[in-house]
Amino acid sequence: MKIQKNKVVHLSYVLRKDSAEGDVIEVADEQHPLVFLFGSGQLLPAFEANVEGLAEGEHTDFALKSEEAYGEINENAVVELSIDAFKVEGQIDREMIQNGKPISMKDNEGHVHQGIIQKVGLETVIVDFNHPMAGQNLHFAIRVVALRDATETEIEHGHVHG
Repeated sequence: MKIQKNKVVHLSYVLRKDSAEGDVIEVADEQHPLVFLFGSGQLLPAFEANVEGLAEGEHTDFALKSEEAYGEINENAVVELSIDAFKVEGQIDREMIQNGKPISMKDNEGHVHQGIIQKVGLETVIVDFNHPMAGQNLHFAIRVVALRDATETEIEHGHVHG
């Protein structure tokens, strides 16, 4: 069996910044692999293109340029917000707004965006809504741990169950 559309894939991997010798960003070992429904749009298209066709037990490694991964840093995604946007029941939540702290915020259309607080001022807060890996080239070293056919329900729902 090979990785293709509607297969449930279990991968172990080491993700590094820039190259095979770069700093380790994330690891998924064989006891806690990445499990996903191939071809459902859950992962980066360039990532899926590099693992498609691999069989159980096979290894591969590949690099993704930032534009193939999480994109370049978008300066427009770094925004200055009024400190009033961080009021909870009329009070500024100082625990919520600390430099380097992740935050979830809703826009005017109800969409939730993840950001990192960069600077807290007296009247404003600067938040970076770029993906944390934006602007970074990535290197993956992967092993296919297991493969199986997806169930009809998993295919219908677009994700792995259980």
